Amino acid sequence: MFQLKSLIIVGTLLFFASCDEKGSGKVSADDVSNSESAEGKKDIPLASIKFESDTFNFGEVMEGEKVSHSYKFTNTGKNNLVISKAYGSCGCTVPEWPKEPVKPGASASIDVVFNSENRGGKAIKSVTILSNTEPSQTVVYLVGNVIGTKKDE
Repeated sequence: MFQLKSLIIVGTLLFFASCDEKGSGKVSADDVSNSESAEGKKDIPLASIKFESDTFNFGEVMEGEKVSHSYKFTNTGKNNLVISKAYGSCGCTVPEWPKEPVKPGASASIDVVFNSENRGGKAIKSVTILSNTEPSQTVVYLVGNVIGTKKDE
């Protein structure tokens, strides 16, 4: 009985979490659809993300400095590009991405901030972008050197 109640509660929460009003400017199911049919055909044309550069070398910074970079990209596909999520390889790397669909041929950017506090040494950080492209994951990188003091001596 407990399992049935739990299942009903979870199902209800998922239903309400997935609701969206038409015309609200939010992402619709049509924007993110890139599933394959049973015959292996795409149901709609895919979006495609093309970055001007997928790696940013910030050189050398002093420990504690914040490094910011905008990764500019273009939707080179035939459907709206929807970024559902972007996340850094650690809590020190925080991305901000467009929440609205990017039309075919249009450009936008993903802004990333790397906080070098307690991150002395060579830094290679990544940001993974999840979108309605094939493949659905794209990765961009921040690389450089953080000059800091050794606090453990």
